[in-house]
Amino acid sequence: MPLLLEPHRAQSRVWPASGRHILAQFDDESIVVYQAYKPAIGLYAAAHGRFGGEFSFSRMTWLKPNFLWMMYRSGWGTKPDQEVTLAIRLRRSGFDALLEGAVFSSHQPEIYASEDAWKAAVASSAVRLQWDPDHDPGGVPQERRAIQLGIRGDVLRRFNDEWILAIEDVSPLVAAQRSRPREKLETPHERVYPVRDPLRRRLGMV
Repeated sequence: MPLLLEPHRAQSRVWPASGRHILAQFDDESIVVYQAYKPAIGLYAAAHGRFGGEFSFSRMTWLKPNFLWMMYRSGWGTKPDQEVTLAIRLRRSGFDALLEGAVFSSHQPEIYASEDAWKAAVASSAVRLQWDPDHDPGGVPQERRAIQLGIRGDVLRRFNDEWILAIEDVSPLVAAQRSRPREKLETPHERVYPVRDPLRRRLGMV
């Protein structure tokens, strides 16, 4: 299923201006996350619908459900080794499992009872969580925070073998949109992904 696009100005009006939110394109069964790679890895993944070849399963890899956060990190596909942007459609059940298992990459006193409790959570999880400033199309940081999830080990294998439904090389879309004036910019249709308590509280969303 190809990405659904919408004028950026129209959808940015309904996005939350602040707070921690998961902005993503999703339906009842799937959610899209983004990654950017060098051509040898990205093109292989798009061609095979799975990662392999030069991709390393021994390292942590980071998933970003927010398109503009990916564009900021990759320089709209212009940074070295990030020229190929992948839109990876995942099973929502898999993405929800990642959220359930996510542990902050640094100690958060409001989430963990102690630093030792956080360290114990880190030791028991293969999923890392970070909230970073979201960015507008020009790279200006926003008050709203965007999520990224790091995965490794057995979770990375499940992501690759069980949860991926499709992988699309959207580099042509990125190239076409990065030079468009703001008033004509189209980006993937994204809305706030629903997360309920007590998970919201564990993810620091309240």
